[in-house]
Amino acid sequence: MDINSVGDGTAGSAPEHSKSYAIPADLEQRPVVIVGAGTLGARIALMFALGGSRVRISNRTRDRAESAKRFVADQLPQVRDMLAVSDIAPGAVEVVTPLEDAVPGSWLIIESVAEDLAIKRPLLATIDGLADPDAILATNSSSYPSSQMASAVNHPERLLNMHFLMPPLANSVELMSCGATDSAIIDALTKLLPRYRLTPFEVRQESVGFIFNRIWAAIKREALMVVQEGAATPEDVDRIFQDVFRSPAGPFRMMDQVGLDVVLDVEEHYAQIRDGIPEGPRTLLREYLGRGHLGVKSGRGFYADYDAGR
Repeated sequence: MDINSVGDGTAGSAPEHSKSYAIPADLEQRPVVIVGAGTLGARIALMFALGGSRVRISNRTRDRAESAKRFVADQLPQVRDMLAVSDIAPGAVEVVTPLEDAVPGSWLIIESVAEDLAIKRPLLATIDGLADPDAILATNSSSYPSSQMASAVNHPERLLNMHFLMPPLANSVELMSCGATDSAIIDALTKLLPRYRLTPFEVRQESVGFIFNRIWAAIKREALMVVQEGAATPEDVDRIFQDVFRSPAGPFRMMDQVGLDVVLDVEEHYAQIRDGIPEGPRTLLREYLGRGHLGVKSGRGFYADYDAGR
């Protein structure tokens, strides 16, 4: 791939801004930084290491970051086989806890912390102040548009949503402007991400929930309602879903993988901004969380066949 040829198109997501972004000439020598070492943070780090980039993982607690690093090391060999990656050597992964040490020198910083604007906005402000002038800032928020974070940074032209689904099994990435994003950044990422076995999709108008999550939210909400009303068990719902769609997993197994706390946060956000969101799904989720059942990460969610901390 000729990375120096990326970013020279016509106006797209942010037509009010000229296309000034260009891929750094030294991109190959610069790391990607993942801030937040939860389930998705670890998986995002895995994909960038898979594509040959150096990766720095930064997290408030070092133990969690070290766990994410081990996850990458454990998963890389089988993911290389699964995605037929043989032409690129994996990138090195390191834990760098202080943001002041992690962010400088990187070309891409992806925030993947809790789904809470009160956390995301000041964090992005700090990252913006530490990042190199040509670095891209991205939020992996699953429900908040980056426009709600743009006023927290001094350089909104380099801020956007990069919403990852569940790599390495679901490798779509939704790219959405904050309203001021240099459209050349979206063009550049669209061309660069396939190198990491990621499939980019541009969200062409601001959309809470992007593309896939709006569709998934309706499925997930109805699945939760069916169980909350007593019409079926989580296992029943998953089995009929898999039987009809030939899917490897059903909605409840997938919610366990994401984390039931994250699922509830997203539902609470939708309920705040949209009329007619039923209470039943959130009631069911709160019952499970009240028992400490968060899904895979706690060892038990709708299913109980997980190892805690997996």
